[in-house]
This record gives sequence, structure tokens and C-alpha cells, in this order.
Amino acid sequence: MNIKDYKNVHFIGIGGISMSALAEILNHRGAYVAGSDFQVSDMTKHLQSVGIKVYKGHSAENIAPETGLVVYNAAIGEDNPERQEAQRRGIRQIGRASLIGELMREYKYSVSVAGTHGKTTTSSMASEVFMAAGLDPTVSIGGILPSINSNYRLGAEDYIVLETCEYRDSFLKFNPYCAVILNIDRDHTDYFKTMEQMYSSFNKFVNKLKGFLIINSEIPYLDKVLEGYGGKVITYGGKDALWQAENISMEKGMGSYDAYYKGEKYMRVSLSVPGMHNISNSLSVIALCKEFDIPKEAIASGLKGFKGTGRRFEIKGEFNGARVVDDYAHHPTEIKATLKAAKEMGFNRIVAAFQPHTYTRTRDLFKEFTEALTLADKIYLLDIYAAREKDPGNIHSRDLAEALKALGKDAVYSGSFEKCEESLRTDLKPGDIFITIGAGPINRIGEALIGK
Repeated sequence: MNIKDYKNVHFIGIGGISMSALAEILNHRGAYVAGSDFQVSDMTKHLQSVGIKVYKGHSAENIAPETGLVVYNAAIGEDNPERQEAQRRGIRQIGRASLIGELMREYKYSVSVAGTHGKTTTSSMASEVFMAAGLDPTVSIGGILPSINSNYRLGAEDYIVLETCEYRDSFLKFNPYCAVILNIDRDHTDYFKTMEQMYSSFNKFVNKLKGFLIINSEIPYLDKVLEGYGGKVITYGGKDALWQAENISMEKGMGSYDAYYKGEKYMRVSLSVPGMHNISNSLSVIALCKEFDIPKEAIASGLKGFKGTGRRFEIKGEFNGARVVDDYAHHPTEIKATLKAAKEMGFNRIVAAFQPHTYTRTRDLFKEFTEALTLADKIYLLDIYAAREKDPGNIHSRDLAEALKALGKDAVYSGSFEKCEESLRTDLKPGDIFITIGAGPINRIGEALIGK
């Protein structure tokens, strides 16, 4: 399959962060691109501003007569009216992951950044360094990177850096030259029923690599991930890893450290993003860049110049003397990292508003969510963002609020954005940090407070 042969492409679910990037890439290549989404968003408005036709809602009539290819995301089932219309007319259909896999074949070096957490930040860091080194990478990430003001960049045909999601085994349709695996944690419990299933999927992904693998040595059962893989493995993180971070110092939450390779100092770097988790993320990028012989000066410059990706500890402004931050964290491990980073910054009080993402994740990781949220001084709970799921009736945000209260925490079930915002207007004080947490549209609360 050659993507360049298709001159009229329709995307179902075009407003998604990854789908929108793919739509823009094909649009810039000269294809006529259209698509549909359930809701109007800033992303769909942006797509329309660059000449891409976007329909609100899904209907067979949205498929133009000239359409040669239909692309759909993982949440779009065969019963979707647009997919059914494409099938009726014999139009070729492929999933988002398959399209990415085909695009990857066109590049000499395709770099996949995988793992349960940190993919967007780490792929953004790598992109910054590759650009600083003059490698002119094509980029597709899961957030808006301020330096390119987009979630994608169309570069030359040697390097492509891709955020790589494991949900529904989508990354098994990719064709990577090399990969970074940051971590493997229990998640997507609606699909991965056991950790054994998840390890098996990552193992299959590793065995697709043509070049080398950068992997966190602290991942449990690392041997299961590496089974059968005969390529080069570069470890980072743990005490026996090839790459380690030493002499760590923190200033207002931002880390500096010496990167050691095989026991010898390789370079010192300073970061402009907070948290110990970002020291780990950046160390994986240094390991990756050394394999491509990227100069140390470009690595240091790219990492220092990276000031975050949209919705990843994104500073939105101030309200009543309180710092307002938004973070996409929607897994307990991510929430812990976000709140720990906030603690390192020296604010008087951490106030968090959390919108759980999917019923299955909230139910299956309930204890872990409760533990993670205790790191905040006050917690507002919003209704669960259903995403692709129907309400099973056995889990609610009120349950989280009650569990946190039982642990002695100041927790409030707000339910709606409006009620939460109203409470915050009198609650937030100078010296506080207020963080909206979740993968849904909870960022609107902070934006309403600061008047955006």
C-alpha cells in the first residue's frame, strides 16, 4: 500500500490528537482531506482553518463521492454509519495505527516512543533535540508542542519521531526502526485483562524492531519484554543500567544532573520541566540520541529548550495569586508524578481538580487513584469522563471523594465544571498551586478562572 496514491481521504474521529496530525500531514502532501467528529473542538476548528472539511457527527452522507480511503480510530466500530457506507461502496478502510505503520515505511529511521506513561513528553523532548541537531524530523505527538505550535511537524524523509500507543495493540501495526520503552504499568483494563497480556504485547512490539531498543531497566519482568529479541538493547535508569542519572539537583522543581554511560560521565544537562519523572524521561532521550551520534551540545540545547507540551504540567496563568496548571494525567502513576513535581516547587498548598477518565480505569485502579490523590492538600472530584464507555452503574466520582475523606483528606465531590469553578473562586489563595488533572476537557475550569 502506498499512501501517496490516495488523493481523497476521509478521517472518522478527525478531532483526536493523533488523527488530526495525520490529517494535516496528508493535507500538506496535497491530498484532499475531510473528516468527522462527534464534537466541535479547538482542534476541529484548527483543521477547518487550514482547509480541511470537518463534519459534526457521523453520517453516511459525509463520505464524498471521490473518497478513495477511509481512516478510523480505535473507538470507531464497524457499525459506524460512515464505515458502513465505505463498505457498501467498496472504499478501502484502514485503522489509524495501520496508516501510521504505512507512513513509517517511508522513512529511513522511524523512532517509536512507547510505554504506559510519559510518551508525549519524551517524544517531544526527542523532537526538540532532533530539531536542535538539524536533522529535520517529521514528528507526530499526542500534544501541542509550543516550539512548532502543533502536534505534528512535516520534515525530511530520514527521521520520524512518533508517540506510540499500546491500546488495543495498535503499536503492533507500526514499523519502527528503533524504540524507547519508558515503563509498563497496569492500564487500559477494558482491553488488557492481565499484565501477562500486556507484557506479551510489548514483547511482540520489541520483536518488530529493525535497529535498537532503549528501555527502562526498572521495568518488572524485563526478560518477558525482551524474550526472542536479538537486537541491540540499551538500558537506562536502574543501578545496573548502561545509562544512569547522577548528582541530581533541583531548583524550583527543575532538575539538573550528570548523565553517566557505562560508569563514566557523558554530559550534564539542565531541564526546564519539573519533576523526577522528567529526569528519567530525558535520560532515555540522551541514550537515544547517542545512538544517532547527535552532538552533546544539541542534546543539552534541545533538552534545556523544552519547556513542556500542551496539557503536560502546562502553566495556564494565575488566579487570585494562585498558580493555575493543567495536566493530562489520567493514571495513578501519572498523578503521583504530577503532584510530587508540584510539591517540589514550594507552594503553600496543592489544590487539585480531578476528572477520572473511563469507568473501567477508575473502578479497576480505585485504590491506586485514592493513594495518588492523597498527595494533594485539597481535591475536587468531577464526574467521570466516559470516553468510549457506557456507565456500568458500579463506580462514581463520589466513591473517590468518600474514600479520600475516610483517609482524612479534604475532598469535595463537585460533579460539574460550573460548581467546581464557583467553589474555587473563593477557595484559592495566594501561594497555592491549582492543578486540573485528567484526559477529558477539565482544563476548561482553569481557563475559565484566568479568563481565557
